[in-house]
Amino acid sequence: MSIEGIWQYLAATLAAIPRSGLLMLVVAALGVSWIGSLMVRRKLPLGHFVRRGSTVVLAGILVLVVLQLSRFDSRLEVAVPQIGLPEQVVEGGETRIAMAPDGHFWLRAQVNGQPASFLVDTGATLTAVSQRLADTAGLKPRRGGLPVTINTANGAVSAQLSTIGEMRFGNVAARGLDVVIAPTLGETNVVGMNLLSRLASWRVEGNTLILVPNNPQPQPEW
Repeated sequence: MSIEGIWQYLAATLAAIPRSGLLMLVVAALGVSWIGSLMVRRKLPLGHFVRRGSTVVLAGILVLVVLQLSRFDSRLEVAVPQIGLPEQVVEGGETRIAMAPDGHFWLRAQVNGQPASFLVDTGATLTAVSQRLADTAGLKPRRGGLPVTINTANGAVSAQLSTIGEMRFGNVAARGLDVVIAPTLGETNVVGMNLLSRLASWRVEGNTLILVPNNPQPQPEW
């Protein structure tokens, strides 16, 4: 990554701080830790207690961050419904998608009942939705969610994590799937590897993308 790219990444991350309760909590905990250290130096009462308390809070934040990051990889699946991290499930029957005239694979999906087109992008780590789709499908940024910075043709931009209740396309249904909402990405919605990696297999044969879920279910009439 170039120096300019690093600065763009840092700028996008800093810009996300006021919108992230998690990052605001980190800033607050660091401030309390600094105050606790000053109290210890001046031998004021409760100095050690304040500093240790901030350390416990920072450790808790670290655990939460690790839990959220682990969900990006299907091999490290973590479900903690109590803090808004449901199990990510992709099931159904084999689905075939023909290549579009533009040379890409597009699928028609229903996101929480709302129709939308998605570009299948094997280079994308996470499934991403436009702000318009997020609004119509009722997708809200995850409270206390980890802010995500993604690289685009126009540089680094910040995005917010959310969870899709149900996404259906072809004979496949995905539930509890993590997605990012990135208003600056325009109207394009993208299916990323966090969905594809939860399939038993996916492959391209000629001009057809074939998606095969784990434990295929009887194909419903959708």
